Amino acid sequence: MDWMDLLQWPAMAVTVAAAWYVASERKSKRNWGFWLFLASNALWIAWGLSAGATALVVLQFCLAALNIRGAAKAKT
Repeated sequence: MDWMDLLQWPAMAVTVAAAWYVASERKSKRNWGFWLFLASNALWIAWGLSAGATALVVLQFCLAALNIRGAAKAKT
């Protein structure tokens, strides 16, 4: 197992932490969740590219776009 295979574990942990923070009642924690979700998207894209998981890579780009859209709408 090479180091890129191990990348899926921090990607999973960051995704779970992001979901925890996004569910917070405090705006500052929800903001952290937004950034953590973007970090998890980047980690999953890196892992997906190395693993040849094209659908996962496309999914992460779509989820990042939806997350950015949601964060922008939450500011209004």
